[in-house]
Amino acid sequence: MNNVTFGTMKPIPFSPPRIDEKTIAAVTEVLRSGWITTGPKTRDLEKKIQQYIGGGPVLCLNAWTNAVELVLRWWGVGPGDEVIIPAYTYAATANIVMHVGAIPVMIDCAPDSFLIDLEKMANAINGKTKVIMPVDFSGMPVDYDFVMNCVKEKSNLFEPKNDNQKLLNRILIISDAAHSFGAKYNGQPVGAEVDVAAFSFHAVKNFTTAEGGALVFNLPAPFDNSAIWKQINIKALHGQTKDALSKTQAGQWQYDIVEPGFKCNMTDLQAAIGWVEMDRYEVDHLPRRKAIVEQYAKGFASFNWAIVSQFQVGNRESSYHLFPLRIKGYDENKRNDLITFLAEKGISTNVHFQPLPRLSYYKSIGFREEDYPQAFAQFENEISLPVYFDLEEAQVAWIIQEIVDYVNAHP
Repeated sequence: MNNVTFGTMKPIPFSPPRIDEKTIAAVTEVLRSGWITTGPKTRDLEKKIQQYIGGGPVLCLNAWTNAVELVLRWWGVGPGDEVIIPAYTYAATANIVMHVGAIPVMIDCAPDSFLIDLEKMANAINGKTKVIMPVDFSGMPVDYDFVMNCVKEKSNLFEPKNDNQKLLNRILIISDAAHSFGAKYNGQPVGAEVDVAAFSFHAVKNFTTAEGGALVFNLPAPFDNSAIWKQINIKALHGQTKDALSKTQAGQWQYDIVEPGFKCNMTDLQAAIGWVEMDRYEVDHLPRRKAIVEQYAKGFASFNWAIVSQFQVGNRESSYHLFPLRIKGYDENKRNDLITFLAEKGISTNVHFQPLPRLSYYKSIGFREEDYPQAFAQFENEISLPVYFDLEEAQVAWIIQEIVDYVNAHP
């Protein structure tokens, strides 16, 4: 790479949300409406997302974490049950399994991949397995055809514990699609491939509502996905049979509590942010992120120390949520030195993720780092570079130049 003089560049954050005058106007409109909790904007956003994905009913809630925990509870997951997850993911994926008293079964990454090893996943299935929750790391979808075919082929091992489990008569698949809103599977936006898809709309995600998330219900017949939507929505509102908007209708104040539920609803203030972004997501937001990722990939392509992930594989295409760069020959300390160097230059970066078995809690209950060698090989030299809509080409070029100069000087 030719040395380029960039002069004085302004600091680069890691992943700020896309907030512009359209976003501000939409939130202001909701504030002025006087209806700021769950209401018409939230329900409208759900319809927009369902239309975009082409899947079943969509329920927007306050976070991926609470949304998926509600699904685990609806499915009846509890003590003695096992939920298969990757070892390479954020803690939320495992924490919710612990919340319901079940056992997280962690699977290593496939060689030279951030995604779950599908063969090891298949081998881990037994009679206690009630859910498999693969993770679409950085926006790259898992091979969901493999996962679905696997659980169907191994349905003879399934031991149902309640009526819903007897009706499906196989393991439930929940896609941890926290990174992959807008990713493509067979040319279509992800969200309709498995029983339940779960998105995160956290502030750093490529599609955000500040905080929030969404569930997409795609269970096969004879399940009624609209009925499941209602059941989960009740769980998300303290077990209350009517939400605030429904109770405002003439004579409809009275409600019932049918279970001791939770409080997980999305507000119209949050939905307004997503409502704006939905209208421009495919036409300008995703293309800009893709262009940034491609600029990074091209900039590092000629250096044999740069390990660049694939963003399109067969029928799967990333949502370009992250650009995870791995540096051949670097260990964790050398990677951290690079992060510090970039921070001193004003370039914010991150690491995705610390494998779960290295975290204190999961160590304390018996998970060992040495049992997940592929996950730790991915982690120790990974650095996530800034990717966001307003990141400029010149800024991307500067980031590339600083990393190239540093690594060449510190092999």
